[in-house]
Amino acid sequence: MKIICVGRNYADHAKELHNPVPTEPVIFIKPDTAVLKPGEDFYLPDFDPEIHFECEVVYRICREGKNIQPSFSTTYIDSVGLGIDFTARTLQENAKQKGLPWTLAKAFNGSAPISTFSPIANYSNLQDIHFELKVNGISRQIGHTQDQIFSIEFLISFISKYFLLKTGDLIFTGTPAGVGKVNIGDHLEGYLSGEKILDFHVR
Repeated sequence: MKIICVGRNYADHAKELHNPVPTEPVIFIKPDTAVLKPGEDFYLPDFDPEIHFECEVVYRICREGKNIQPSFSTTYIDSVGLGIDFTARTLQENAKQKGLPWTLAKAFNGSAPISTFSPIANYSNLQDIHFELKVNGISRQIGHTQDQIFSIEFLISFISKYFLLKTGDLIFTGTPAGVGKVNIGDHLEGYLSGEKILDFHVR
């Protein structure tokens, strides 16, 4: 299983980090060791003082495919949930300045908490999904899939040109504006279409 992540897929988030709005998807990968399963807490690493949360809608691949046409792309996903793309921001900024990969900043252990998943059939329009992240009871990120630069249909087609998609793979579809630092003791709760499906603490 691999985790395929899309960077800068919301224009406001790209702007808040002073990045250009992309004209094609920015893709990076996390290993399966990055997954933090529902019910598990996140342990703050000591290699960066700035670990930031980025809440994202996540889709699960249900069958193998490559070179998928956009019109067939949704037949390759069976469920939707939420995830956090934890980012070691200092490491990332240093890497960006040097033109180096973001791997250490994005792919460390536990950097991809995931929620429970709901069947895709529960959502009649994948461009009309609301989501929210609360930290310590305060709303920090509010997103809507219609604001994505690249839709999930486009992303599946684009990604499958480069990577064979396999059953169980996860696609993180980017984060809206409002990202920020987490601290020991923080309580993160994620809501998809009003339902709380993500809930964990930072230790």
